[in-house]
Amino acid sequence: MSAMAPADAALMKRNVWLLFLCQALTNASTVGQVAMSALIGHSLATDKSLATLPMALQMAATMAASIPAGIVFARLGRRAGFVLGAAGAFLGSIVFALGVWTGSFPLYCLGAIPAGLGFGISQHYRFAAAEVATPAYRPRAVALVMAGGILSAIFGPELVKHTRDTLAPFLFLGTYLILALLPLICVALLSRTVLPPPPPRTAVATPLREILARPAFVAAALTGAVAYGTMNLVMTATPLEMMLCGFGIGASATVIQLHAVSMFAPGFVSGRLIARFGARRIILVGTLLSAACAAVALSGERFGHFSVALMLLGVGWNFMFVGATTLLSEAHRPEERVRAQAANDFIVFGTVACTAFASGAIHAQAGWTMLNLLLFPALALALGLMLLQRRRALA
Repeated sequence: MSAMAPADAALMKRNVWLLFLCQALTNASTVGQVAMSALIGHSLATDKSLATLPMALQMAATMAASIPAGIVFARLGRRAGFVLGAAGAFLGSIVFALGVWTGSFPLYCLGAIPAGLGFGISQHYRFAAAEVATPAYRPRAVALVMAGGILSAIFGPELVKHTRDTLAPFLFLGTYLILALLPLICVALLSRTVLPPPPPRTAVATPLREILARPAFVAAALTGAVAYGTMNLVMTATPLEMMLCGFGIGASATVIQLHAVSMFAPGFVSGRLIARFGARRIILVGTLLSAACAAVALSGERFGHFSVALMLLGVGWNFMFVGATTLLSEAHRPEERVRAQAANDFIVFGTVACTAFASGAIHAQAGWTMLNLLLFPALALALGLMLLQRRRALA
């Protein structure tokens, strides 16, 4: 970055900060949805094991978004893709509001589809940050944009707390109508952001199976899947478990808020840590922190247990996911980036969709203890992948 002209460096940082704000606004909707979704699903669904179905559908749509997003980004560029994502987020909030207003569980579930598409496309903000940054600044740019979630971690749950009764007796109706405004602000910010053009199209594209077979890609994608999947498994069920333990909406929203802050606040330093110690070592630390989350969650069900466990889970997720994103940037050539990113997000959010649906079913059938025990084999997989990658690097 030292070789850059001051004006170029300033423009790069300005673009990264604008992407930071876009990520913050997008994540505010998602964090708010996490605090509300299972509770609304539990109140609307006849079968209470389907309480997390709306979140599962949203994550399935997030997974499905990776393919059309890749096509739009490759042919029309980042700006067009992000505007499309904002449109999906806006529509999702409106349909969620209609579901709450009419008391219809199927309609509420339907809102998860456009909301998930919007969230899936927004995951490329971190990739856009990597593209506008120099190689030396790239880990910091990725981590900083993901740290945009710190604003959403504070704003999302507070929005839920203060707007849930604004249009009583329709609980959370006012919240969704306010959330619908956030994607519109995103579009305004994108109009001020300088984004890279579509990647050059080669005469003969690299076969996708070749990209998928690369050890570096496998390690990055599976680590990202473990990071997001384990985090989502516990996070989605937490409001339900707290409700069964006698805690109110405000308490569970506060725990989700602490969790979200812990997810994104490390972004201000995790990029620097990766640049200094390497992505693999930071991922290893993240797996240990996530394992500590399960240990704390299994030790008791007081407010402090939920809070500390979810905070450890948030930091662990950040270290693992930022590290995995950094590894992914090293697993493809420039002309392959959109296809590699789309394939990665398909794997990651396919896993998240499965854990979102399984979270409600496991919690209802097997309980909180079994749900947390399931983290250990998944984290062992990520740990094994990093040790194998390290051995290959030393060979």
